[in-house]
Amino acid sequence: MSPAAEILVIILSVFLAIFLLLGIILSIYLIKLSHDIRTITQSAGRTVNNIEAAVSGVAKLTSPLFMAEIITRYVKKFTKSNKKKEQ
Repeated sequence: MSPAAEILVIILSVFLAIFLLLGIILSIYLIKLSHDIRTITQSAGRTVNNIEAAVSGVAKLTSPLFMAEIITRYVKKFTKSNKKKEQ
């Protein structure tokens, strides 16, 4: 083998080792990133479920209050109109 070919093989081997090392490091970071993303999505899912439960509770509470308010308005109107008719 000529000295130029040996130098070329050494250079290519070094670059291959560097790219292999970079690939391994990148794979480790991607695994950590996917784990962090999974943790964040689980946390966001729990938050959405808690907010959904709170909104559902508020909706259950406000719906009867809203209906009671409408009924009291009509009762007040009815009683006012009856008082005017009596006078």
